[in-house]
Amino acid sequence: MAVLLLAAFYFLMPIWWLIVAATKPAGHQFSGSGLWFDGFGLVDNIALVFDVNNGIFGRWMLNSIFYSGTAALIGTVVSAMAGYAIAKYAFRGRGVVFGVILAAVLIPKVMFTLPLFLMFNQVGLLNTPLAMLLPSIVSPFGVYLASVFAAQSVPDELIEAGRLDGAGEFRIFRSVSMRIMTPALVTIFLFQFVEVWNNYLLPAMVLNDTSLQPVVVGLVGWSASNGNVPAGTVVVAAFLSIIPLVIAFLSLQRFWRAGLTAGAIK
Repeated sequence: MAVLLLAAFYFLMPIWWLIVAATKPAGHQFSGSGLWFDGFGLVDNIALVFDVNNGIFGRWMLNSIFYSGTAALIGTVVSAMAGYAIAKYAFRGRGVVFGVILAAVLIPKVMFTLPLFLMFNQVGLLNTPLAMLLPSIVSPFGVYLASVFAAQSVPDELIEAGRLDGAGEFRIFRSVSMRIMTPALVTIFLFQFVEVWNNYLLPAMVLNDTSLQPVVVGLVGWSASNGNVPAGTVVVAAFLSIIPLVIAFLSLQRFWRAGLTAGAIK
């Protein structure tokens, strides 16, 4: 318990400091006690954030929501279909495919950034949303997780029952297997969403147009603006940038339930 409390303190203190600093009046984010409130200026601080550069922060937030939501949704569907196929269908080369996926999980995605930049430059996709979306919808870890979960949670008897009832393979996958795989799919979606939201290197290289950049790249630019954007404003913007992540976790946590197939087979 002591170790858990220490770990919770370690991880939550920076978030607590960010919340406290965001509520302080403008220009006082780094003064007074860093861990307790000293006045309330959150509303004015938010207004200041959206006044910088003609409200570009709002555009960055919408870009991040679009990139993360679209990539996570498409990536989850692709991962579910691929993982289900590997787990439930016997085909030549299945072991090799699964081994390649495991190898891809071990390779950091940052290593692909330069090759992707060169490839997108050749085909004319730089400074387009596709340069951000296409690499983001591929998740080897998502395929691996979906495969493991499908193998352990989707009974072969249910699939055979669906076939006997005359359902096609895709209908069985959509109507039966995906419902059972919901906890894994939600996990894959959240991992994808957070990964794309926090990705800095890829969008920084392939998106030079400020209006197309996500909020992470924009905040780094603000923090490196040599005082053109006050540091307190950057702190408040950072606080606002984590709100969609918190909403995503709180709204989807109810889907994390085990034992969905309990009693499905007698």
